Amino acid sequence: MKIWTKAAKARRTAACAAVAFSLVATGASPALADPAPKPQQSEPAKPKADKNKPAPAATSKKSAPAKPAPAATVTKTFWYSAHRVAVWVHSPAMNTDIQVQILLARDWFSNPSAKFPQLTMLDGLRAQDDQSGWMINTNIEQFYSDKNVNVILPVGGESSFYTNWKEPDRGKNYQWETFLIHELPSILEKDWRSTDVRGIEGLSMGGSAAMMLAARNPGFYKFAASFSGILQLSSYGMPQAIQFALRDGGGYDSMKMFGPPSDPAWKEHDPYVLAKKLRGTSLYISSGNGVVGPYDKPSDIPMLATNYSGVGLEVLSRVTSQQFAARLNKLGIPGQAVYRPSGTHTWPYWQFEMTQAWPQAAGALGLGNDKVACKVGGAFVKAPQVKDLGGCLTPEYAVPGGRAQDFRNGRIFTGPKGPKVVGGAIGGAYVSAFDRLGLPTSDEKTGRDGVKYNTFERGKITWTPQGGAKVE
Repeated sequence: MKIWTKAAKARRTAACAAVAFSLVATGASPALADPAPKPQQSEPAKPKADKNKPAPAATSKKSAPAKPAPAATVTKTFWYSAHRVAVWVHSPAMNTDIQVQILLARDWFSNPSAKFPQLTMLDGLRAQDDQSGWMINTNIEQFYSDKNVNVILPVGGESSFYTNWKEPDRGKNYQWETFLIHELPSILEKDWRSTDVRGIEGLSMGGSAAMMLAARNPGFYKFAASFSGILQLSSYGMPQAIQFALRDGGGYDSMKMFGPPSDPAWKEHDPYVLAKKLRGTSLYISSGNGVVGPYDKPSDIPMLATNYSGVGLEVLSRVTSQQFAARLNKLGIPGQAVYRPSGTHTWPYWQFEMTQAWPQAAGALGLGNDKVACKVGGAFVKAPQVKDLGGCLTPEYAVPGGRAQDFRNGRIFTGPKGPKVVGGAIGGAYVSAFDRLGLPTSDEKTGRDGVKYNTFERGKITWTPQGGAKVE
């Protein structure tokens, strides 16, 4: 009976995948008809001028200048580590605080006058309100630790497609395009030493949104990547498929996003329709094909993974990605298309694509020749802690009162009691408390009560699983 249940599920999934495939396949050459012309209206007859009536005095009315949109503001900041910070930004458009996490560039501390390009990473349909899926499901923090780019991780946006919705839904007034394009950039550039050289990439819903945002704002992003994105939104059957996905991904209504399928907003946000606006942007497109791959668990049906929903979704991604790439090719717009010979709609493949896309992203962001170039500095070459720090990321550099150097597993500082290492959450709390605390006088220690701590010239920082890091 158990085998029959699995087989039934498998057949259902295969059927769904086939339906998804056929829906999109019928749109292989989507009917991209121009909107119907507006009916012509005859002009009303102009009254004949009365020669005996004086002409009205000319009046000039100056319209009041439009008020500038209110600026976004930072309401809270929290340091997870020395190179990972969370910033809560109040969005006037959404009238709420949006958490944005930033993985700071490698040379953030060693080169305090430098500014860095930025790479925004968008989440999938089931984006959580507390953490980015990239942080939860991949090694993104470790991967970018040796790269000179500020990685921007917007948190939240479940089922939003990171776009501006026509109406609020489920208590959320999604205005993500306004936030990402108009509200957030000034904060990243003013407060977090980001340049206006930007890239954007995302998985699934985030991949669709990356291409959509890049196309709707030509030139804003130098690089855009879609990992298993759905890259047709308005062709036959797709609005209905998106509606099903939004219902399943949190109970949202696509009518409140773009209106009914006949609404022009669907085409106005469709990467396929907007493809010509991507000329000049470095593009990366990838997907699997739904067949069981190295990161999937095989089912009892040959070539079919147990990740049933992931099978159909990846088939849909493959077909729309291929059609999108074909559209680019027809328009003479270059792009890198990577079609894996297997794989379903799941995180290990997106981590793989993140690493595969980096050389192209680096080139577009001006980091093609950027490499780690360092050796253990003279102040630390004899420090026994260095062997556990995982290799240097920066040269030795000056800090108030001493010297420091960044390694993969923490930062090491000179101090009154010799070189000491500060890392993890304690290292994050130390960033904003440096002036108050001075240089470290101990490595991380564990007290009898299990509390971890570092001591400094003028105090200490403790850490517990319940309360996190606290400056004392």
